[in-house]
Amino acid sequence: MNWGAIRVWNDDRIAPRSGFPPHPHRDMEIVTYVRTGAITHQDSLGNQGRTAAGDVQVMSAGTGVTHSEYNLENDETTLFQIWIDTDRPGAQPGWGAMPFPRQSREGRFQLLASGDPADGALTINADARIFGATLRAGETIDYRADPARHLYLVPSGAVEVNGTAVAARDGVAISGEERVTVTAVEDCELVLVDAR
Repeated sequence: MNWGAIRVWNDDRIAPRSGFPPHPHRDMEIVTYVRTGAITHQDSLGNQGRTAAGDVQVMSAGTGVTHSEYNLENDETTLFQIWIDTDRPGAQPGWGAMPFPRQSREGRFQLLASGDPADGALTINADARIFGATLRAGETIDYRADPARHLYLVPSGAVEVNGTAVAARDGVAISGEERVTVTAVEDCELVLVDAR
């Protein structure tokens, strides 16, 4: 809770044919990274869509939106849902989704969502960037950080972060660093948020 502008990081497991019935949000940026399975979104703005494993959806709650998220599949869905404080209270609500094939981020951080509408990723109303990467065991990846910002990293498998052992699905809160070095102990995915 409340690591800089990062309000919440949910690590959800959703049983087949179940989910979250319609409920409201306001003035919050919500980024959903589907790890396995798929999630189907529907909201009061008329948006509807299915986001599959490795892909991302964003919802800017703005002045208010009611939405539901269901696993309509026959297998369990796992996902990270990341809430980030908005920089534009009272903005028009919105939703978007994009495919991000895992092979397109092998050995590198790929931008998935950010507050810059010109960067080709999904857009949120916050000074934050969300990245994904995949690493094979033994591979290393670096991220140049601004020491004044708040980073939060979650790996799907065991890694070392700046020399510290981190288990699968552990959260790593980072600030005050200029460089973050991640070495995979086993094949894994990384999700990284860089926020004010």
